[in-house]
Amino acid sequence: MSNKLPRDRDNDYSEDMAGKRRAFITGATGVALEHVGHYSVDPAVLPGNIENFSGVVQVPLGFAGPLRVNGEHIDGEVFVPMATSEGTLVASYNRGMRLTREAGGITTTVIDDAMQRAPIFVFENARYARDFGEWVSAHMADIRAVAEETTRSGKLRDIEQYAQGKMRWLRFNYTTGDAAGQNMVSKATRHACQWILAQQPPGLAHHSLAANFDTDKKHSTVNSLRTRGKRVVAEVTLPQALIRDVMHTDAQTLHYQRQLSNMGAMMANSVNNGSHFANGITAVFIACGQDVANVAESASGFVHGEVLDNGDYYFSITIPSLIVASYGGGTGLPSQRECLEVMGCYGTGKVKRLAEIIAAVVLCGELSLSAAIVSDQWVSSHDQYGRNRP
Repeated sequence: MSNKLPRDRDNDYSEDMAGKRRAFITGATGVALEHVGHYSVDPAVLPGNIENFSGVVQVPLGFAGPLRVNGEHIDGEVFVPMATSEGTLVASYNRGMRLTREAGGITTTVIDDAMQRAPIFVFENARYARDFGEWVSAHMADIRAVAEETTRSGKLRDIEQYAQGKMRWLRFNYTTGDAAGQNMVSKATRHACQWILAQQPPGLAHHSLAANFDTDKKHSTVNSLRTRGKRVVAEVTLPQALIRDVMHTDAQTLHYQRQLSNMGAMMANSVNNGSHFANGITAVFIACGQDVANVAESASGFVHGEVLDNGDYYFSITIPSLIVASYGGGTGLPSQRECLEVMGCYGTGKVKRLAEIIAAVVLCGELSLSAAIVSDQWVSSHDQYGRNRP
């Protein structure tokens, strides 16, 4: 028996080829792929999304809401699709949505938008590297024009420069329309770098399109401070009486817990002083065809709370590197597109609406979990909703 997966160079995305690959895996492992083989997706729509298509992994989907968002790109209520196998998750976010809805909704603001690629140029010495940086600044208009030759929607906003010894990283910052844009900016930046190399910079010894400074699909301080994807803020002011009625605690207790969490995050050198940004982001990402690996960047963030003079509680979260798309990638797959359409987030002009919704979802999860901890409902809620064993 061959140990190579079956493949058809002419028609690899078909029911027949998917079935042959499942049969191959069953023969090699003895595992019958009964559930993997049941799906409604036409394999013909999958080129560009997956290779060696063999079936579908079904992740349970639940809706939370309605979520009230007072944003610049959404002003109203939506139901939020969340795909997860973690019991209690949807219920917890749903509780946070009830609290914030009754408080009048969550205000959301996208405050920055940039996707990066950061090539490196290595020179014979630091003076050549410094002079190259000055040359780049002087020729910014030329570099921008060349980079944008490869894309209709990508726009080169600016180039940051970072120096170390004889090395110089150029952090190209683009806006990318409704796409997440990683492939778009890679292509544009490569094209610009080829033009730069053709100018024969004096003293240049080496060049690489990437050398880990754009920190794609991993957290970094530079992305938290400078933005990668969408930088979005969600904030709400909660009346004291509402906190007591819905969350069974009070503003002072929540705020004290917030200070303890800040200190714990500081001591642990955490990338986030919140509780679980990744839970809500991942569940929406899976449901809506986002690149789930981008949770590594998107789940970093900042939480802030204040007890106001009248006893109400101001609470905000900031996500500095939320990488989302309303078009392209996995967003056009049938079930993922349906989930985006439920929120009015599929297609052109919708990506910032999606970013605002996700930020509001994250805020709801932070409030709900914090309240569950201080009111001693954390363990009991998981016992009620999160157990599937006798």
